[in-house]
Amino acid sequence: MKITKDTTLTEILKNTEAEKILAKYNLPCLGCSFFQYEMESLKIGHICKMYNIDIEKLLKELNGVYKK
Repeated sequence: MKITKDTTLTEILKNTEAEKILAKYNLPCLGCSFFQYEMESLKIGHICKMYNIDIEKLLKELNGVYKK
């Protein structure tokens, strides 16, 4: 699986290592009370833009997890 800016959180969180990476980047969505309702529609690129997270660096780390 290749993670892109259009990948949803639902897809990314299928891997527990990916969840740890998102937490490392302090992704606010993980602690949000609406998270369970929105995670199927939230795309990682949009989240990174909203919270000023370096998307290229994050995608590199996430894709490293999925290559294993």
